[in-house]
Amino acid sequence: MARTTSLIPEQRRQEILRHLRREQVLSYRQLTELIGVSHMTARRDVALLAEQGRVIATPGGASLVTRQLVEPLRAQKSVIDLPQKTAIAKAAAAMVSDSMTIYLDAGTTVQAMRPFLQEREGLTVVTNDLKTVQAFLDHPSTDLICIGGRVDSDNQSTIGRLAALTLQELSLDIAFLSCSSWDGRHGITTPVEAKIEAKRAAHGAATSTVLMASSGKYGSFAKYRVLRLQELDVIITDDGFAVDDLKELPADGTEVIRAAGDAVAGNPAPDPEMLPGK
Repeated sequence: MARTTSLIPEQRRQEILRHLRREQVLSYRQLTELIGVSHMTARRDVALLAEQGRVIATPGGASLVTRQLVEPLRAQKSVIDLPQKTAIAKAAAAMVSDSMTIYLDAGTTVQAMRPFLQEREGLTVVTNDLKTVQAFLDHPSTDLICIGGRVDSDNQSTIGRLAALTLQELSLDIAFLSCSSWDGRHGITTPVEAKIEAKRAAHGAATSTVLMASSGKYGSFAKYRVLRLQELDVIITDDGFAVDDLKELPADGTEVIRAAGDAVAGNPAPDPEMLPGK
């Protein structure tokens, strides 16, 4: 049955992904009925999602991409799920208190925390993200530590053994991790082996580990596992993550926050590339 409420384009695409996570494959006819849009609108939304590497456009509809073979470029990720990233970032920043030492993993979702940390005092921010370093340069009271390592130019971050060695020498209150794929069975995964060590080292150095991941990334996996979801203290996702999917997540010990807010409801969200320091 078609939906009667109108959705903005971002919400429509999240709905397509949500239905595909459940059905795996859907025809355009099914999508028009489920989302309540025209055939041409459904085709355009599927084409955009396919361009972003999130679905596979088939002759008669779309199928979900479950195995991630390559890491999306930062330029591609910077324009995806902006309202969801803002809601997730706001919820994550609410966990940060003055004088904490926090790790901000590479990625546009984690970088989106920057404006919500403007009023925190005495923070020590540790990061492997070159864009996040730039964004915090004008923070009034942050002690900023950029960890070394091999530069991943596609994602503008440092990776590999040298990055992990630096993190092993630090004591963190909270490690905020990002990912490009996650699900209940495989956990946090990546197609880039060189990213594993730094993420695991941040987890090992932190009192608490928080995953920040949009619902659109859920249901896919890559060949290298970083952490199982049971190893996380908190998962922050958006309210596009279906309640039915919660049964696939850890039942005990891991808190799941489905962040919502005006940004997700359709109000403009700041572009991560336009945060302070840009």
